Amino acid sequence: MTESPKHSQALTYWIAGAIVAAIAMALAAPNFAAHFEIGGELFLRALKMIVVPLVFTSVMCGVLGMGDIRQLGRPGATAVGYYLCTTVLAVAIGLVVVNVIRPGVGTVDPARLEEIAASSELPHGEAEPPGMGVVLENLALMLVTDNLFQAAADTQLLPIIVFTIAIGALMTTMMDNVRTISNLITEANELLLRFVMALMRLAPLGIFCLVTARFGKAHAEGQFLQELQQIGWYFAAVVIGLAIHGFVVLPAIYYLITKKNPYHYISAMSQALLTAFSTASSSATLPVTLECAESAGVSKRSTEFVIPLGATINMDGTALYEAAAAIFIAQAIGFELSIADQLIVAVTATLAAIGAAGIPEAGLVTMLIVLGAVGLPLEYLGLILAVDWLLDRFRTAVNVLGDSVGAAVVGTTIPEPAAATTD
Repeated sequence: MTESPKHSQALTYWIAGAIVAAIAMALAAPNFAAHFEIGGELFLRALKMIVVPLVFTSVMCGVLGMGDIRQLGRPGATAVGYYLCTTVLAVAIGLVVVNVIRPGVGTVDPARLEEIAASSELPHGEAEPPGMGVVLENLALMLVTDNLFQAAADTQLLPIIVFTIAIGALMTTMMDNVRTISNLITEANELLLRFVMALMRLAPLGIFCLVTARFGKAHAEGQFLQELQQIGWYFAAVVIGLAIHGFVVLPAIYYLITKKNPYHYISAMSQALLTAFSTASSSATLPVTLECAESAGVSKRSTEFVIPLGATINMDGTALYEAAAAIFIAQAIGFELSIADQLIVAVTATLAAIGAAGIPEAGLVTMLIVLGAVGLPLEYLGLILAVDWLLDRFRTAVNVLGDSVGAAVVGTTIPEPAAATTD
């Protein structure tokens, strides 16, 4: 098997430069910057175009690489345990930071609160928050689809991953009979990764268009900076929480398990993290995350199995944000939340983040679930929407970093190929 191409560190610098240049142009000429939206949309669609076939081939290669399906048990259990533990830690960090900083106390103009309260209409026409039962029910239903091609068309990755794992598991029991199919899938996966590398040569231009158009549009509307003045402390609290989770907690887990320098690993993942910030989509970033993690030395079998699954259900940044946002809204409107209420917020944010894959418009809907769980008025969600699009980029980057660290952690439980198979 040929080795996957290694990503260029120079490309990372070009992407970082593109983001800085895009923000500068958006601030200097916001109306002109908004016209770059078509270029950004083309790049984003090109990334999304390859996600479904790459998920199928990479997960299949990961399962086949186990050799014996019985070897999938320990890595699978480790992956699920890692996802759950890091999500709980992220929620706890969000609650601690927002309770220490108290960004909602005395910072929001009462006139702004009255304006939001007067318009009882929920954002995007949501009528009422779904309960946690709906989240869990939809998640269960999303594990299996009645139309695999429709799921692929809608980029519903969870049923595709479940189907792929099931087919791959069966193939490991009949390897001699499916050798041709196995070789075809392996070679297709290599081809798709080559395509990703070719596409990433255009990444600085595509990311420049994406960022400059979104920042330019926000600046031209004049809402972003005004809202940031009102809820700047909330914005800072969420970013601080994400920074603690991304640069302290996840590196600590990485070091404890792998005994390697976590910041060297984060540096190796920088291209994926910058792409995540630019696209605000874990799924769209998935091809880049796979390539960067493998280039950083993570077992190919681990990256192919863990990262696609993590991009679907591992949402550390989202869980942290939802917990912090709920407490901020309560502080802003003077709604007292007891310790018990905050525990409910923690549990709800954890389950909602894990179950987000089963609900369309997941970020908005799961936020409504968290607010509804402790009786917070749902219309005050409008208080944070003006800056949500930017925070979404930060939390997506943390989500991707969590997936990457998860691949390294699970990789320690996967036996070496020589120990599993012999010629």
